[in-house]
Amino acid sequence: MFTENIISKFTSVVSQFPERNAFCINETHYSYGDFWKLIGQIRSQICAQNLTQTKLGLVVNDDLHTYASIMAVWMEGMAYVPLHPKHPIERNLEIVDQANIETILDSNTDSAYSSTMVIKTAESNNFSVSDKVNQISDDSLAYILFTSGSTGKPKGVQISYKNIASFAEAFMKTGIQLDETDRCLQCFDLTFDVSVQSFLIPLIHGACVYTVPHDQIKYSYVFGLLDDHELTMAIFAPSMIRLLQPYFEEIDLKKLKYCILTAEASPVDLVKEWSECIPNSRIFNFYGPTEATIYCVYYEIKDINNMKEANGMLAIGEPFYGINALILDEELKPVKKGQKGEMYVSGNQVTAGYWENPEKNKESFAQLEYEGEKQTFYKTGDLCLEDNDGCILYYGRLDNQVKIQGYRIELGEIEFHAREIIGGKNAVSFIYNGAQNNSEIALCLEVSEFNEKEIIAALSEKLPNYMIPSKIFNLENFPLNTSDKVDKKAIKELFKKF
Repeated sequence: MFTENIISKFTSVVSQFPERNAFCINETHYSYGDFWKLIGQIRSQICAQNLTQTKLGLVVNDDLHTYASIMAVWMEGMAYVPLHPKHPIERNLEIVDQANIETILDSNTDSAYSSTMVIKTAESNNFSVSDKVNQISDDSLAYILFTSGSTGKPKGVQISYKNIASFAEAFMKTGIQLDETDRCLQCFDLTFDVSVQSFLIPLIHGACVYTVPHDQIKYSYVFGLLDDHELTMAIFAPSMIRLLQPYFEEIDLKKLKYCILTAEASPVDLVKEWSECIPNSRIFNFYGPTEATIYCVYYEIKDINNMKEANGMLAIGEPFYGINALILDEELKPVKKGQKGEMYVSGNQVTAGYWENPEKNKESFAQLEYEGEKQTFYKTGDLCLEDNDGCILYYGRLDNQVKIQGYRIELGEIEFHAREIIGGKNAVSFIYNGAQNNSEIALCLEVSEFNEKEIIAALSEKLPNYMIPSKIFNLENFPLNTSDKVDKKAIKELFKKF
């Protein structure tokens, strides 16, 4: 499946378009021929090591060697584990230890890792070119992404070749069509799964991938790429678009054909305003946990003046081809349409589980009867509702649903009304321990200044007393994490200073 759906398509592109650009990295273009040659050289480097392990660490720099390393690893039927060069070395070594990694691919000339375990891919030009195409087992691992764990220890989501091939097939059934004339943005760190879609889907269609250097101010560099190179497809987190908001009057991206919003909930007011900057673009909202391989549910906006939403956040729509999505109650029984519950997903995109973490697997997956057979469902932890049209609405994380004074409330509802009051700007609410060790609500606003009495008065017109924040503070710009999402943990830490 992977060999036919991914590798065969990629090698066909290389043979058809060797002179066309595959990448633009730091304003330098590289052809498919250049890329293919480098892949072959790195494969030869790997083979020369006579490795017994099939998992390799990969230092994910923004350079051609790193992307070639991914394809080389895959064409050898191996798996990579990304290690971010900007992350603390202690965290990366924890990942190396957890994944039992013995060999690391690194394009840096001065590696931070022991020389005994590093393959320096920058020295690949000393090796012959391998162009052999292997038959790859679909059940083999393709990559392991380590994400934050509640214990403070990263947990590894293992993705197989079958997961990726199923994702690629389903993605193209959403109506997005690419070819060798397209120019596509890749602005995500390679430790975040959306990056895989951002480079892989363009590469198997002969398009050119435009990346963002680690040392650049991301949102301004992205704006430059979109404008200067007339990109035709772009994937953003809404927080990235919000950073561009002060420049909306200057932005007119007529060449952009596809805009994908992902990684976090998309505010409808921001989307509507952004749509004026991309008049010829189809706009999609893509949802998916890492455990279901990048995206598994999507919503295309057909009418910008009539978007489906919940609490001011864009709907997430319908399941991908091959994905089953159920909205269940606490007893794992399906709720009726129009009722909220937790979303569970199954299908060929869903991971087999976390790397060597049986306790987390037991907690996060459930064997459920569906359409006459037992299927493994991933428990997303997201509160959703399916409306009468079969469209799934997103209400936020279940762990964002809390009890105050005995009342169950959704923090997303507070954030919705707060955003309306401050003109559509960002708002984050969370729970903290008050003076009497009781749970109280804090609200952070992404504004330069505010009048607390006016905010509370306006919220009191919309919300019951038990939902009114007891503390309100502001940050001129919300911190973002490496996935371009609003970093709520960082905001909670900053709250201690107020």
